[in-house]
Amino acid sequence: MRSGNRGVFKEQTLGLRTPLYDLHVALGARIVDFGGWDLPVNYGSQIEEHHAVRRNAGVFDVSHMGVLDLRGDRVREFLRRLLANDVARLTQPGKALYSCMLKDDSGILDDLIVYFLDEQWFRLVVNAGTRAKDLGWIRAKAGPFEVGVQEQMDLAMLAVQGPEARSRLASLLEPQAAEAALALLPFQGRPLGEWFIARTGYTGEDGFELMLPAAEASSLWNRLNELGVQSCGLGARDTLRLEAGMNLYGSDMDETTQPLDSGLAWTVAFEPADRAFIGRAALEGARAAGGGRKLVGLLLNDRAVMRAHQRVLTRAGDGAVTSGTFSPTLARSIALARVPAAAAAVGGVVRVDVRGTLFEARVVRPPFVRHGRAMVEL
Repeated sequence: MRSGNRGVFKEQTLGLRTPLYDLHVALGARIVDFGGWDLPVNYGSQIEEHHAVRRNAGVFDVSHMGVLDLRGDRVREFLRRLLANDVARLTQPGKALYSCMLKDDSGILDDLIVYFLDEQWFRLVVNAGTRAKDLGWIRAKAGPFEVGVQEQMDLAMLAVQGPEARSRLASLLEPQAAEAALALLPFQGRPLGEWFIARTGYTGEDGFELMLPAAEASSLWNRLNELGVQSCGLGARDTLRLEAGMNLYGSDMDETTQPLDSGLAWTVAFEPADRAFIGRAALEGARAAGGGRKLVGLLLNDRAVMRAHQRVLTRAGDGAVTSGTFSPTLARSIALARVPAAAAAVGGVVRVDVRGTLFEARVVRPPFVRHGRAMVEL
């Protein structure tokens, strides 16, 4: 998924590079290491990039994400076993579903998007930092179902996001392709020749995520820039996704957490009761036990900034910030935090230890911002 958390990015190393790396350098991007990839964190002002997406349009290089095509006569049956959400809900070609992929103990291996393309072909988009682990896990589980798993290494992936994003990208397409793209509903995608375009994103704004041949990516990026679409890096992507209340794998969830304590209960399909997805037994046990911890939103009125790993003090016990940043849209510090369930009531007040000083924060229900508008009371 995906810089509010200072420890997420490291200065440039000789890591993996996307097909757009040379273009990022030419555009003056500051390159950092992110999960083994050399990626742009910003092209100048991270705040300006953030506001461009909220107010106009921005483009991100997300080619480090993994694109996996799963094919076979039993691929739907396999995915109903592999994922906590139920692909039986996908009945229209192109429709997408967000889901977690769990271990047997219900720990989250990854969160991903799955697209139904036809009865023998589904496409998964997985996180960059987990793609090798995911690929090994999926291939091991796919064997008994005779499902083939192919990683698409020759594709670039661009996310064009913001209130003007769809119209700007469509203006670059042939009329028939533009009409098809603009007709897409949220969480729906379709092939357009060698391209695949989906109305998805990680910013809380409308837009497209586009998979295309790597050789065509730089030209498209430049054409988008010419139309006023801002080049954006990982820094703005992180503040945007946190404002949108979207989890970041490795920060807000990982193999030691499960969907019920990560604000993702809505992504688990417990019905029908006879669907034996991986991790179901452990997850049902956790649901029956109740209590535990919950992921909540926090809003700070003081000038301090909440960051990951800071202690959250509540009357029911301590918790911790999982992601925190200064929200450019709200001009406040916001955070996601895992706290005791008894302290998770919206409207409650907790205290956050920011560099040795305790500040009061209000518990709110994410998202903080959606489509450029505040979704919480300031």
